[in-house]
Amino acid sequence: MKIKIPQIKKGFKKGSSAVNPNIYWDLMLFLTLGMIIFAFTFGLFVFRKVETGAMPPSDENGAGAEASPRERINKILEYFSTREQKSREIINSPSPIIDPSL
Repeated sequence: MKIKIPQIKKGFKKGSSAVNPNIYWDLMLFLTLGMIIFAFTFGLFVFRKVETGAMPPSDENGAGAEASPRERINKILEYFSTREQKSREIINSPSPIIDPSL
């Protein structure tokens, strides 16, 4: 007759010391998705706000709105004309340094 003695099985395993990367990838995925959704909603909000408030208040005759850009354009043209004059002076003036190789 054969006697069966129950053997004690080891019920524990040594856990690995490595970190499970799936948890971190999932966390990064959800954070990125959340940031994309936040950026989209924020952009949509700003777009709608700018779209509704982009029109400046206009005068009845519109003279005040036209005077400002013309003055600005005249100032810009004056700036470029002075730059052109300075450039011509620099180009036409002789060099103050004498080349020693001559």
